[in-house]
Amino acid sequence: MKKIIYVIIFISLFIIGILTACGRIPNEINSPDDIHNRHRIGGLAGTPSLRLADELGVAISFDSASDMMMELRMGNIDCAIMERTTAMELVSNTSGVRILSDPLLEYELRFAIPLENTGLLNAVNTALEELGRNGTLRGLTNKYFSRRNFTYSPPDNIEHRGVELSIALPSDSPPFSFKSEDGRFTGMDVEVAIAVSHILGVDLRVIENDAWELVNAVWYGRADMALGWHPGEGEGLINKSEPYARAVQVIIVRR
Repeated sequence: MKKIIYVIIFISLFIIGILTACGRIPNEINSPDDIHNRHRIGGLAGTPSLRLADELGVAISFDSASDMMMELRMGNIDCAIMERTTAMELVSNTSGVRILSDPLLEYELRFAIPLENTGLLNAVNTALEELGRNGTLRGLTNKYFSRRNFTYSPPDNIEHRGVELSIALPSDSPPFSFKSEDGRFTGMDVEVAIAVSHILGVDLRVIENDAWELVNAVWYGRADMALGWHPGEGEGLINKSEPYARAVQVIIVRR
């Protein structure tokens, strides 16, 4: 009898060891409502995802998405939060994880502009209307959210006014704004800002800013505009332009 018990215990431990080695630690989060303040939630440093993680539970900051996925599979974090387009690409190349079908947060992307500068607000809104009419916004949305081919082409009749506008952007929030291998800013927000500057006939100067400080950069006058700020921020502090796209934050869990 003892021999049978020992065999059962050995087999059980063996199975647990295999499951742990494969990263198949049980997942207890199957919807956004399952997240509690005791959960350890991963988010990439400097992105709105990390702010959301901090609001929902115990935020764990990562500099690398691949490191975050490894910690998720090992059970060192309970879930991760990320923008849907980036998450879909990451999960497709990572075994043992999945994206929950219900999004955590959906919000519209808008320019943040100083309250007192209604002239700039109206000019940006007019430019966005033109970019929507000529298909640029749709093309850029498809490029960064649906991985379709699109190349923005500046208009031929740009009238340079000799004016420079500064825009605050985070450098680590793909696919919205991030630095390429050569150190240049790129991404959805960057291309939209450039397209708007072409219609306005102004030069654009990018100011690198932490995602959590973007609204303050506009409010304190350190930048004329900002993109990439959290949608819940800035009430009563800034003007918000018309939307130019929608963003979706999703939850990644173990399978």
